Amino acid sequence: MKKTISVDIAIVGAGTAGLVAYRDAKSNGKRVLLIEGGPYGTTCARVGCMPSKLLIAAAEARHQAMLAPQFGVIPVSVSVDGKAVMARIRAERDRFVGFVLDEVNRIPSEDRIHGFARFISPQSLQVDEHTRIDAERIVIATGSSPQIPDRLSPHRLLTSDDIFDLEDLPESIAIVGAGIIGMEIGQALHRLGVRVSVFGRSDRVLQLSDPAVQTAARDYFAGEMDMRLHTEILDTISDDSGVTVRSRGKDGMERSDRYAYVLAATGRRPNLARLGLEHAGLELDEAGVPKYDPHTMQCGNAPIFIAGDVNATLPILHEATDEGRIAGDNAARFPNVQARARYVPFAVAFTDPQTASVGQSYRTLEPGRYVIGEASFENQGRSRVMLQNHGLLRLYADSQSGKLLGAEMFGPRAEHLGHLLAWACQKGMTLAELMSMPFYHPTIEEGLRTAVRDAKKKLKTGLTPMEACTDCIPGA
Repeated sequence: MKKTISVDIAIVGAGTAGLVAYRDAKSNGKRVLLIEGGPYGTTCARVGCMPSKLLIAAAEARHQAMLAPQFGVIPVSVSVDGKAVMARIRAERDRFVGFVLDEVNRIPSEDRIHGFARFISPQSLQVDEHTRIDAERIVIATGSSPQIPDRLSPHRLLTSDDIFDLEDLPESIAIVGAGIIGMEIGQALHRLGVRVSVFGRSDRVLQLSDPAVQTAARDYFAGEMDMRLHTEILDTISDDSGVTVRSRGKDGMERSDRYAYVLAATGRRPNLARLGLEHAGLELDEAGVPKYDPHTMQCGNAPIFIAGDVNATLPILHEATDEGRIAGDNAARFPNVQARARYVPFAVAFTDPQTASVGQSYRTLEPGRYVIGEASFENQGRSRVMLQNHGLLRLYADSQSGKLLGAEMFGPRAEHLGHLLAWACQKGMTLAELMSMPFYHPTIEEGLRTAVRDAKKKLKTGLTPMEACTDCIPGA
């Protein structure tokens, strides 16, 4: 039986951004309806952050055991039970998803409806064929889905949405895409004993734009695993036993390789196809995404807001949370929307070594207006102690004021150094202020001090990067 529901605010999508938007809109005393067409449970908990980090944790355990002889510690044996690895991933993933489901179940039943929503007018939605929603304001928070290149055969093809449902580790896998998803999963599977080849169209890996940091990362991974960069996938031919991947390298030579599976890791696309945006009256960009103000999340002047991965800008959980909060609050305030300050850009890849990018990336720096502070981890004290002495940190500061602009790094514990730098960027700290902070010895953070000192010297004298390991000298 068809019915019509009238509400103040309709939120399409119950992922991270949608749930936060619901909570903020509801706190403003509005009648809010949350609409979800797929399974409840955020991308992060179900198919993203958490299951991937569980796989990485298992890989790190084996990798550390394999490194033990270099410390003089000889393990009796090291073996991998693939079924046990995948069972733990699924069990812990389901536990994290359970926390999200608990939150959804606390939402009153009259405030949520299941089904796929599409616009039938700028302020009306049709949910499947059973319910019409008339809403004064609408928040689009439909998330994203894996992007799958047409040239990949669908048989024995995996994405980041389903690889964690495997009951055992595969014998081999071809990973198409050398971005964060491809490199995290690829290195983890490689370290768990899976034969892995990573294919990338360009010569770049991960999210790095600084050429020196990019080179350090690319060279490291090329020394550890089978990296097929500057390589085009021509096609894949699959049968019940595996997949043949035909590719062409930078040298123009074609080759065929056999794998148990192919993983498409070429990014994610916004879930917009089923929304009927042609009826929403919104201006779209070249990719078909509604144009919006990132400080209000409002689409043009319409009573429509967009938040989370669906806007294809910053597909990161803490950004989805922030955007959901802004969208939900402004939907409740409409038409008196308020612009909000956004977090400093911050992204981490949990490879080993890790990568992090903070604030302005190298590619966005204004020519002639910055200095670069550099620190190598090759001879950094704490890094060598832990046998994690690989990588490079480069931070950028304004050449006039000394204000920290951003940083890119590939090195040990980059997730922690990245947080320190993100906080410093957001507070508008200068190099002098950073140098006034305490640095304990011996710690990875001393590498940050080396880079800050290097940039500070260049600010005054134009000296070249330091090569000596002053982190090994107490009080340096």
